[in-house]
Amino acid sequence: MPILKHKSFFGLLLLSILFSCNATKEKVAMENHWDKMQQIIDSISTPVFPDKVYNVLDFGSVADGVFDNTNSFKDAIKACSESGGGMVIIPKGKYLSGPIHLESNVNLHLEEGAEILFSTNPKDYYPLVHTSYEGTELMNYSPLIYAYRKKNIAITGKGILNGQASNENWWSWCGKDIYGWKEGMGNQKDSLNLPVLMEMGENNVPVDKRIFGENHFLRPSFIEPFDCVNVLVEGVKIINAPFWVIHPIKCTNVIIDGVTVESHGPNNDGCDPEYSKNVWIKNCTFNTGDDCIAIKSGRNGDGRRVAIKSENIVIQNCKMIDGHGGVVIGSEISAGVRNVFAENCTMDSPNLDRAFRIKTNSKRGGVVENIYVRNIEIGEVKECVLKVNMFYGIYGVQSGNFIPVVKNIYLENITVKNGGEYGILAKGYKESPISNINFKNVIIEKVNEPFSLENVENLNFENTYINGSLMTSIKN
Repeated sequence: MPILKHKSFFGLLLLSILFSCNATKEKVAMENHWDKMQQIIDSISTPVFPDKVYNVLDFGSVADGVFDNTNSFKDAIKACSESGGGMVIIPKGKYLSGPIHLESNVNLHLEEGAEILFSTNPKDYYPLVHTSYEGTELMNYSPLIYAYRKKNIAITGKGILNGQASNENWWSWCGKDIYGWKEGMGNQKDSLNLPVLMEMGENNVPVDKRIFGENHFLRPSFIEPFDCVNVLVEGVKIINAPFWVIHPIKCTNVIIDGVTVESHGPNNDGCDPEYSKNVWIKNCTFNTGDDCIAIKSGRNGDGRRVAIKSENIVIQNCKMIDGHGGVVIGSEISAGVRNVFAENCTMDSPNLDRAFRIKTNSKRGGVVENIYVRNIEIGEVKECVLKVNMFYGIYGVQSGNFIPVVKNIYLENITVKNGGEYGILAKGYKESPISNINFKNVIIEKVNEPFSLENVENLNFENTYINGSLMTSIKN
């Protein structure tokens, strides 16, 4: 009898454990993905700096737009960092400068009326630094503002960062006549330039042997924290960038808040988090010559070598005007992207091609998953509301043996007044279909066709209308 009681006890205990496990699984399964977004936000700390101020005028700076302030800025930043950190102030006025390199615990603060005019002489961006160009690492010109393996850094204030890029400098290097390039001029597509870099990435040449710079026509990024922790860019206006505007690469805990980007040059993406984790982009305005926000994770073999996903990216309360896309993932995406959240944004321009876009191919590969979008107001876009292209191609043949995966896309509470050509334009692989696209409470008006689909599985519509017609889910 005691043995039976013993067995009965353990039977009840086992049932209790099973019920408890099942309840836990159900609770986890029911967890709202937007709770995950809040957890990400709560995990990101705003950098805090000692209450010490270093005015660049005290280090010899001159605000006349002519004097070269590169060394005085450097001296102020060094003094600030070596004393434990604080704020380096740029007072009202115009300051010419070469590249600015931030140190740990330094907040570079531009007062209202301050404008930094960056040199347009490529030789001023020597010595070469460890950086990246379109998803491949290399030794190249310094970014205009650069930080390498620093902690607790910031660029704040109401001033202007002016890259001074134009058709007369930097932009022509893209090789397009609309940006000032003429026959006989060098450009990034020359056989000794970008093609060589991409080949080095594929062949795993050590980064310190990938030496570019002069005569290679690969433009520097504007703001690039590289392998940094706790980064803040707040309040400033950024104009006329040579290349990608804000490019946090291999960073953790990044806040981009209240920044205005107005730059219509080639490859002038507004913000490109790459290989980065816990990134919060909020209250910003993007008016660009390329993607407004483009989340990246390396090109082809180099991305697979680095193998760091971009993940936990939160986008809130932003305004997208001109650009190739509002919120974009890719095309440099080989290490993968996951957990992207976008909410409470507006997008509206005849020069905004798409609202949401994922672009990759079988040379890139990578897994893109868990993309959540809600509460978006879209006025006008040119091509489509959502585009997923697994055959994206530039720079010649873009097919290989790395078939990408795209899955779990959720759009909720979206209104579109003029959707362009398609509501959804999606093309996957037969062996790797785009999987699980979900539209809930979405209204899209004025599109030529509701959707164009190729190799898409599980397109789910709930209370979604396109051109006034209620959409029916497509299960494959």
